[in-house]
Amino acid sequence: MQEFEVPPLIPPREEGNLSDIVQDWAERAPQRPLLSRQHDEGWRDVTAGEFSREVRALARGFIAAGIQVGDRVGVMSRTRYEWTLCDFALWTAGAVPVPIYETSSASQATWILQDSGAVAVVVEAPAHSQLIASIRDGAPELRDVWQIEAGGLDELVAAGADVPDTDIEDRRGQVTRSDLATIIYTSGTTGRPKGAELTHGNFLNLSENTIERLDQVVRADGASTLLFLPLAHVFARLIQVVVLQAGMRLGHTPDIKNLLPDLASFQPTFLLAVPRVFEKVYNGAAQKAIDGGRGAIFLRAADVAQRWSRAQDTGGPGLLLKAQHKLFDALVYKKLRDAMGGQVTYAVSGGAALGERMGHFFRGIGVTILEGYGLTETTAPISVNTPELIKIGTVGQPLPGVGVKIERGELLVRGVNVFQGYLNNPEATAAAHDDEGWFRTGDLAELDEQGFIKIVGRAKEILVTAGGKNVSPGPLEDQLRATPLISQALVVGEGQPFVAALITLDPEVLPGWLERHDLVGLSFAELRENDVLRDAVQRAVNSANESVSKAESIRKFDLLENDFTEDNGYLTPSLKLKRNLVVKDYAAQIKALYS
Repeated sequence: MQEFEVPPLIPPREEGNLSDIVQDWAERAPQRPLLSRQHDEGWRDVTAGEFSREVRALARGFIAAGIQVGDRVGVMSRTRYEWTLCDFALWTAGAVPVPIYETSSASQATWILQDSGAVAVVVEAPAHSQLIASIRDGAPELRDVWQIEAGGLDELVAAGADVPDTDIEDRRGQVTRSDLATIIYTSGTTGRPKGAELTHGNFLNLSENTIERLDQVVRADGASTLLFLPLAHVFARLIQVVVLQAGMRLGHTPDIKNLLPDLASFQPTFLLAVPRVFEKVYNGAAQKAIDGGRGAIFLRAADVAQRWSRAQDTGGPGLLLKAQHKLFDALVYKKLRDAMGGQVTYAVSGGAALGERMGHFFRGIGVTILEGYGLTETTAPISVNTPELIKIGTVGQPLPGVGVKIERGELLVRGVNVFQGYLNNPEATAAAHDDEGWFRTGDLAELDEQGFIKIVGRAKEILVTAGGKNVSPGPLEDQLRATPLISQALVVGEGQPFVAALITLDPEVLPGWLERHDLVGLSFAELRENDVLRDAVQRAVNSANESVSKAESIRKFDLLENDFTEDNGYLTPSLKLKRNLVVKDYAAQIKALYS
């Protein structure tokens, strides 16, 4: 099959905009808890009526500050309640929020503010205010900066107290679904980030159809989610809209270091995460079990979970497997579910490939991961697995209102979710579409007879060895990262006689591993040549190689002392590897692999 299109369950329409979500709930069910805010004593619910009043009060403040319909306003913050408040207040005032990662460098923030023409910016903390102050000359249209932690939003609310309700309704009435809702800059793994222009219709039409498709998840009794992914990313941004539009309860946690206790207290029914988070949950649990002398039990439990999950697709588990699964549910699986709050039954994963192993493990412990796929330019999801239609190892069928096709191996898409273009860059916009208007994703994919999509790799990342073999590095890297000892991996081999890899070790797992193997005190130079450590990594490499042909297998590897992280610039804020930068900076190590 080369083309598959799903008709919309909710036909697209023109009237309305994102501000209607808050207003509609306030009118229909003002006492319904829509959000929860974290306080010292726990979580406090925010009703639809309360949230609507806060949104409108802040919108008045933006209007009083001179924000006009269509003005771009930057938002630079961690994931927190105030970000959602600002989004809906700006939409209510007719403005266009422009997200900026709170970890962005001065040059990145300058480019986004400059290219978008932002007239104001909301920042979270003093460090962000200082950064903006240092780049004011590079953003000539920037007038105002409001800092959340310095009471900037309260000042706006006070300033807008006299703005009449008629002004609010006038602003809301000027914006339709075809109007610009936000500009989200691509993560910039290569080159300068491009500003993807997403409309109110992109969000609303996609959200309405997503809710219908995931009805069992988002409309379940007491449905809630705790958002911890960056709201600067399109994935979290779309989910924010879906959750509020569906009337679920939304919470925020800004610091992933506190994620486990926050999950325990909030008790969400479903999670939203990137694959690296699920890998960390698995690896952390495995390492904790090993450190406690229960490693063999955990590995056996993990094997049973995966076999039990696979059996769901082949007629169901036998009596022995059922009994083993029941035993390990009491010994292992329940503890893992409790660590995620105890109420999670579904999770949505996107941003990168999850891998079948992780998918089957989590379904086996009672948390079904619905893997999806999308891009900034497609308002996040193009496709997603659902409770009723799931094939682990794929990214599901297209969402209603979305069509896909395969052209020379590349996945192309069209539908209600596809952006209107790149800001100030008509050449890039034209290059991103074919002659019939289909958007080129740049990803290589396969489409089965039922319309399930399997992502094979990134077209620009395909390696061609000296022997002419095409190798997709992503799947090999995903499998290596699933090993607790390994943090990151870069597969190389362009124009070389064989495939090799640079591997970093997990700084949280390594100390305990070294202690168990009596290797504490060795320098890294000694460790990277140590037979015990290299044998452990080689076993992970061998396991990854089982999924590919001999010509695609990793023949050599080198261990790096420093991890690839967002702080040192080798990962994007959405945890994608900046491959070109790593290859450039570690050219000597790569060359040594082939010398």
